[in-house]
Amino acid sequence: MSLTTSRLAVLIDAENVSASFIEPLLEEIAKYGTANVKRIYGDWTSTQLNSWKDKLNKFAIQPIQQFRYTTGKNCTDSALIIDAIDLLYTGKFDGFCIVSSDSDFTRLASRIRESGLTVYGFGEKQKTPEAFVAACNKFIYVDILDKSKNSNQINNVNQNKKLINLLKSSYEAISVEDGWVNLGQIGGQLNKISPSFDPRNYGYKKLSELVKVAGIFEVKMSPHIYIKLK
Repeated sequence: MSLTTSRLAVLIDAENVSASFIEPLLEEIAKYGTANVKRIYGDWTSTQLNSWKDKLNKFAIQPIQQFRYTTGKNCTDSALIIDAIDLLYTGKFDGFCIVSSDSDFTRLASRIRESGLTVYGFGEKQKTPEAFVAACNKFIYVDILDKSKNSNQINNVNQNKKLINLLKSSYEAISVEDGWVNLGQIGGQLNKISPSFDPRNYGYKKLSELVKVAGIFEVKMSPHIYIKLK
């Protein structure tokens, strides 16, 4: 993976993501860099956010209060977007983590990327629109971070036409004369084509495991992993 960054700003929409995901979420973020800023947005006078309140001190997350001034208007989104742009202009960050399943952050993700920074999106698979996913450099579905809820889809991998086509397209985009391609390059190409691609979506921890089960590649170790289309 070539997306690793160092200084990250983590901005969480408390009203749009369950508090049960916070610990595995922060562990995942740590793979990409250091969370120099951790802010969470919502109306903290509402009982709906009670599940979040005991997480704030434990994980050193700064709560940002945003009152609901008008019914039906999401003031929380506006506050998060304004803060994100302010942080962007400081020039102190290499990337942003936007934690929400809300389509309202699609333009924000695009704007941050236009400035040359990496955007990691985190949201629930059934709620996050494709436009927001596509606007991020990489999008992780938080469902796969909760091991107790992570469904196993192993048996369907070699029958998943969309996945097989994605693997083939990524391979063909970087294939060389002898046909053997470094698996790490494949991983980078997969994320360029599909920001939400993650072997964990299919029940596997590693791309190497997923590729072997897909059944369309020859695999060799020398010492790195290389694959070649059969």
